[in-house]
Amino acid sequence: MRTSTRIALAASAAALLIGCVSAPASSSPGDAGAGGRVLVFSKTAGFRHDSIPEGITAVKDLGAANGFTVDATEDAGAFTDANLRRYDAVVFLSTTGDVLDEGQQTAFEHYIEKGGGYVGVHAAADTEYDWPFYGGLAGAYFQNHPAIQPATVKVEDRGNPATAHLDRTWNRTDEWYNYRSNPREHAHVLASLDESSYTGGTMAGDHPISWCQNYRGGRSFYTGAGHTKESYADPAFRQHLLGGIRWASGAAQADCRPESGYTSLFDGTAESLKDWKQAGPGSFELSDDGTLTSAGGMGMLWYAGRPLGSYSLKLDWKMAGDDNSGVFVGFPQSDDPWSAVNNGYEVQIDATDAPDRTTGSVYSFQSADVKKRDRALNPPGEWNTYEIRVEGERLRIWLNGVKVNDFTNADPARSLRDGYVGIQNHGNDDQVSFRDIRVKDLPAKPGAGSGH
Repeated sequence: MRTSTRIALAASAAALLIGCVSAPASSSPGDAGAGGRVLVFSKTAGFRHDSIPEGITAVKDLGAANGFTVDATEDAGAFTDANLRRYDAVVFLSTTGDVLDEGQQTAFEHYIEKGGGYVGVHAAADTEYDWPFYGGLAGAYFQNHPAIQPATVKVEDRGNPATAHLDRTWNRTDEWYNYRSNPREHAHVLASLDESSYTGGTMAGDHPISWCQNYRGGRSFYTGAGHTKESYADPAFRQHLLGGIRWASGAAQADCRPESGYTSLFDGTAESLKDWKQAGPGSFELSDDGTLTSAGGMGMLWYAGRPLGSYSLKLDWKMAGDDNSGVFVGFPQSDDPWSAVNNGYEVQIDATDAPDRTTGSVYSFQSADVKKRDRALNPPGEWNTYEIRVEGERLRIWLNGVKVNDFTNADPARSLRDGYVGIQNHGNDDQVSFRDIRVKDLPAKPGAGSGH
């Protein structure tokens, strides 16, 4: 469980979203909180965006409201080993052309390889075309763009702090870049453009516009938005930028591994709940933003559409405080929630309890790797992402992209094969929210139950 200092940081971010001004929040050193430091670099050797001053002001405002220091420079001499190690993230704000010499490039490579954070904004993709390391870090290079116009942004991942505040679609006006390649195979796409909503898109209907990735030891976040001056006064875009900075600096955790091939089981709509059934008392309440929140219990909402054999299940969850819930896997069809307890396994969600009964554990059977879990876990009030992977009798759990548990069923009375999945509503005092539940079928592997 994270400390209350990070909870304060989350609270200030939420206040910013609705246009409020927050007092600086404290956080642990080594991230973009109190004691953290961010460098904004905006040197241009090609086209210069007139929104750069507004962008610098916006990042400084975010720092003042959220407890991190912001330095801004166009001096490439700042890129030395000694200077860069002072920063938790470096923002390339609409840089263009060749902005670093060979020695400065080497220093920045060292910085990333030692765990540094990169945030690329808009024309950061129009930068350093002859430096392969940078191209991989940014994720894709700029190709061209149509005129500034409104477009619909499809938000693909709302578990990331850069997009958690957004609805499934985000309508905004900007200069929409086309890219020379599609980053989806090596980066985790957070948002993409609906090319039917505007003119001039050239990426054949799969048009990522914001993404994140773990890259050579460091973290990289990129957004293609941010061309206009007006962007930097928009609370939704500011929150998008803040979330990217927080993730890149290590102040917030998220799963930024590439993701493809998943089918939605619950997409936030009432229609997508038609194959779900409530077992036992209590319920889940569906909010306008597509979130399911537990109420009462102890019961379970389970997906009755089909049993799952070998699969990867992903979902986003958030606790309000010290709450209790879980994700059940490997149980038979039943309207009795205790059938899941007695015949399946629960991947626990709980801020406190014994190691084998808290977040990341296989409840009462095997603790998570607590050190890894604690580093990966976001505090109450912030979204987390589980990947629960079942192959044969082997159950593995990733929290925000970090593997925290690897369990093999050896109980002949239970089996993970061809079971159902569900989410728990634990009781009147427990409020846990879920959204974006999706599954990917995996090929059955011989010996998958061996744990090797």
